[in-house]
Amino acid sequence: MSRLAEFRKLEQQLAAQLAELETLKNDSGLKKEIEFETKLRDLLAKYGYSLRDVINILDPQVASRKGAPVVQEKVTRRARTVKVYKNPHNGEIVETKGGNHKTLKAWKAEHGIDVVESWVSQ
Repeated sequence: MSRLAEFRKLEQQLAAQLAELETLKNDSGLKKEIEFETKLRDLLAKYGYSLRDVINILDPQVASRKGAPVVQEKVTRRARTVKVYKNPHNGEIVETKGGNHKTLKAWKAEHGIDVVESWVSQ
C-alpha cells in the first residue's frame, strides 16, 4: 500500500472517529455518567476517601479475593458413550468413544459413513 493510500485511509478513520466522538458528546446518558463521576469524586475528596476505600466498605471480601488468583469453575463435558460397531460382512467388532478409530475410518472409507453408522449396536 502506498504512503498516500495509507494516509487517506487513516484520514477517513480519523473522520469516522471524530463523528462518533461528536455523537457521544451529545449523548444524554454519557452526560449523566460524567456528571455522576464528577460528583462522586468531589464527595470522596470532601471526606478524604478513595475509590478503594469505598469498595472495601461496600464489599469487604474484595481485599481477600484481590490477592488470590481468580479460580473459574471447570466446565466438564458429558462423558462420551461407548459405541459398538459390528461389521456384518466379517463379524469384526469395534468399540470406540470417538470417530477417530483406525478400523472405523477404514470401514467408513470403504462402505460409506451412513452404512457404517447403521452398524451401531447398543
